[in-house]
Formats: sequence, structure tokens, C-alpha cells
Amino acid sequence: MAKIIGLPKLSPTMDEGVLARWAKKVGDEVAIDDILAEVETDKATMEFRSFDKGFVLALLAEEGETLKPDAPVIILGNKGEDVSALVAQAKGGGAAAAVKAAPETAAASVATTATAPEAATASESAKAPATAAATTTTSADAASGEGGRVMASPVVRRIAREHELDLRGVMGSGPHGRIIKRDVDAIVAAGGQPQASGAAAPNGARVGPRIEKLSQMRKTIARRLTESKQTVPHFYLTIDVDAEPLLAARAQMLAALEKQNEKVSVNDLLIKACAVALRLVPECNASFMGDSIHYHQRVDISVAVAVPDGLLTPVVRDADKKGVLQIAREVRELAGRAKEKKLKPEEMSDGTFSISNLGMFDIESFSAVINPPEGAILAVGTVRDEAVVRDGQLVAGKRLRLTLSCDHRVVDGAIGARWLQALRGVLERPVTMLL
Repeated sequence: MAKIIGLPKLSPTMDEGVLARWAKKVGDEVAIDDILAEVETDKATMEFRSFDKGFVLALLAEEGETLKPDAPVIILGNKGEDVSALVAQAKGGGAAAAVKAAPETAAASVATTATAPEAATASESAKAPATAAATTTTSADAASGEGGRVMASPVVRRIAREHELDLRGVMGSGPHGRIIKRDVDAIVAAGGQPQASGAAAPNGARVGPRIEKLSQMRKTIARRLTESKQTVPHFYLTIDVDAEPLLAARAQMLAALEKQNEKVSVNDLLIKACAVALRLVPECNASFMGDSIHYHQRVDISVAVAVPDGLLTPVVRDADKKGVLQIAREVRELAGRAKEKKLKPEEMSDGTFSISNLGMFDIESFSAVINPPEGAILAVGTVRDEAVVRDGQLVAGKRLRLTLSCDHRVVDGAIGARWLQALRGVLERPVTMLL
């Protein structure tokens, strides 16, 4: 018997997901644990697997659509079953996308997309392929004008579809910026490429900004960091340390590892140094939990990794118990999978302290935003060449500026200062990492 399958919650923090790719098409047979689709959540791209078996009778969501957990996405059942009633039920429950159905359920496939500003009639939809309906929604009917709609006539939309033009951001020359036929004709004549933002098109129309829909990751970053700055009382402590001993220790490690074709970075050494300092000043390894403070008995360092969509923080577990080389290997492996969006949710959660390093971009210093519920985050700048006084003489030196962002509910000024003192001691005497 056919049944509607809803989108499961694929991670503990998933409030919504983007259906990145269907792995099955209408008519395909499905076994238990088969991959139905790939779904982009707030932190990674997850596999949506089947808990049922049967045949795909209808797809209730389009690739690229943003969906809430439990939203109806697919209908499974026996081959040839009539699912028109289930399709209607799914649409009544909030399904927004046009339905791709099997030939036996063609009556369902002619249903129009309810969200299109100027939806086609059922008879027109039956004549057009499903991909044209998708193009209507994503290209010609995308939000950009007043009320979140493209201001253009049906004729202009048709021309845009035929030439695969995206009308989002185009400022037309018609009344109130309405896009008219000559505007589209001008873009087609120019090779289909809108001109730079603010530049005048040949017909006098102006092209507005390029507009990108927020990814799930960027939505999560915006929500969490806004919450952090609004609810966490930040304060900042900065120190400037002598980086020469750290660089000398790294040079010795690289020489020893050369035959093994292994490397360690300054950041790997900093992770280890922070872990050691957190053991020396455990009050800084804590989280504010509403009506209590959790003083962690483990040292799990979250490492900020830049990815195309934003920022991920894979966690190095028990960093205080690992050698620098082991940390280096683990960070490279985690960072590589982070950039491919292949990290598991548990690999990006439950850190106790964070490090964010912008030294590779020649940033001298900055203040990072705390990643709740962690109590602190260390911002690392670049190693600078600077004149220093040593033994009464002015000589060339290497300096490194570090800024600790603290949650004042957990880490008081004196605790943060003591932790930075401990960190300075470790960095300026790297041999203490071995103790």
C-alpha cells in the first residue's frame, strides 16, 4: 500500500534542510536502507536513507528546495498504484513543489506549482515538461521586486526561460523598474550575460545586485552568532608573545619529519599549547549552562575551518593527550572532509574551547565571537617581524598577538589572564608541551 514518506531530522540541530540531489527517480525500486536523496543540513550534506521498500510513485519536492523536518517528500508503494489522493493530501499538508509522478499517476503530475506568482493552468502544465515548471519558479519567478516578486510580464518570463536567463536582480526600464521586452532583448543581444551591478545596459536598463539565497550553513551561522553576541557577555584579553621559540621548535620537528613526508603547522602547535594551558588553568575549560557551570574533565578543541559556504568547527578530541604530529594528521583529515561537507554532526559538536586562526591572511589581531556553550575562544594573528629589546640591545624578533574572547558568566578577568599567562609560558618554552 502506498504511503507518504516525510523528511527525517538528520542531525540534532537540523531545523530545515535543502534537498540537494535525488538518488532515486519515479519508477525506481527501493530497498530498505537505500539512499533516497542527499540533504544539505546546517553543517553537512547527509544521506537520506529509506526505512521502507517499494517503488517510487511520486517525488513531492524538487532538488534545491528548502524543507522542514517531516515535510512530505516522496511516495513509496506497489508498482502501478494510483497515488493521486496521496499527492493531494501531501499538497494540502504544505508541499510547495510541483510533483513528478509516474505515468500511471499522470493526473498528479499536471498539478501546478502553487508558489509561482503567475502559475500556469493545469492544461498548460500538462503540455510543458516538468523541468520547464522548475525553470519558471527558479529563474523567471524568483524574488527580487516588490513583495518578493520579479516585476515582468508573462511574455518577458517566456523569453527568459527560452534563453535560460535569471531575472533576479535585473532593474527594468519600465514603470517602477518593471522588466519589459526590450530589457530582455538587450541582455540576449549582449550574449545573455547581465552587466556588472549598477552598470547601464544598452537600452538604459540597470542591473541590480547579484542575489544569492542563504545556504543552510549561512543561516545557521547568522542565527548562532547573532544569538552569541546578543546573549553572551563578551570581554577580550590580548597578549603579545615571543614566537621565536615556537618557530624554532617547529623547524626542529619539520627536520625530524622530513624523511616521513610529514608536516606540522604553527596552528597544530597552538592547539597542543592551548590544551596544555587548559589543563593548567581548568577554570577556563568551562561552559555556562543556564543554572549551572560545567567544568569539563576533557579537553576537546574546536578548530575553525573556512569553507566556501562559511565556517565549520571540527573538534580535536582529547587534544591534551595527543602528540603534535597526531594532532596535525587529525586536523588535516578533518579540515579536508569539512571542505567536502562530509563531516558527521558528532565531529563538529561538544567542543570545550575554540581556536580561530587568521594568521595565514596576514591579520595581526582580531576578536572572535564565542561559539556557545563554550566559555572562550582564542583568536590567533600572524607572526610578525618586529624590533625587540633583548639583553639591552635592539634586535629583530618574531611576535605573535593572541586575543582571548571570554564569556564573563563563566570566565572572569583574572581567570582569563591566568590562562593567557599559562599559554605564554608554554609557547615561549615549547618543551613544556612534552611534560
